[in-house]
Amino acid sequence: MTARLMQSLPDSGAPAQLFILLHGVGASADDLVPLAKVLRQSFPQAALLLPDGFEPFDAAPTAQGRQWFSIVGVTEENRAERVQAVVPTLIDWVRGHQQRLGVGPAATALVGFSQGSIVSLEAAVAAPDLVGRVLAFSGRFAQLPEAAPPLTTFHFFHGAQDSVIPAQQSTTAFEHVAALDDGDATLDIAEEVGHALHPALLERAVFRLTHHVPPRLWREAMSLAGAPTDAA
Repeated sequence: MTARLMQSLPDSGAPAQLFILLHGVGASADDLVPLAKVLRQSFPQAALLLPDGFEPFDAAPTAQGRQWFSIVGVTEENRAERVQAVVPTLIDWVRGHQQRLGVGPAATALVGFSQGSIVSLEAAVAAPDLVGRVLAFSGRFAQLPEAAPPLTTFHFFHGAQDSVIPAQQSTTAFEHVAALDDGDATLDIAEEVGHALHPALLERAVFRLTHHVPPRLWREAMSLAGAPTDAA
């Protein structure tokens, strides 16, 4: 299925978290190694998986890159269909590695860049019990969801000068998710940054992972404490 899987496990003990990093179109797992190093430094007990895309990059047959879905002839009308064709395979792949590593959905994060963000977002919506967080760098929904997965927090990161996928896509996605019942989302846009995993965005990703408390956890804590869940 995949040409290759790069994996980084804790030095000792069982993984406490699972980060699955999905690259952009025409790229490979190697392109996300800098991001993996940032996550490893902040989460030493995490398992990091960096798979190559499930398909060869068909827009340049002689290239060595991979893709999650074809962009040849892609349009607003057919993008969602192409994404949905690969999402079930990705969901099964994620669940298989969760079981292998002993990490549950709440402690799992899908981390995507560009096309990797698109399939990450759509997988989390298609399987509401799949992951606790999605970190979407320079991405977008193929189609805006009708309902928010109650388990999942969406973190959107984008460069304001992105000419490949405009930052407005992340703004729209954030506003849409935040307006849904049980929707939980954050948004960080870096000025003077294009279509790239810029250090400023990586820094914000770590901040969101370590400081953002999902509302579901707040409600659970309040319930255990016997306090009203809507208390300020």
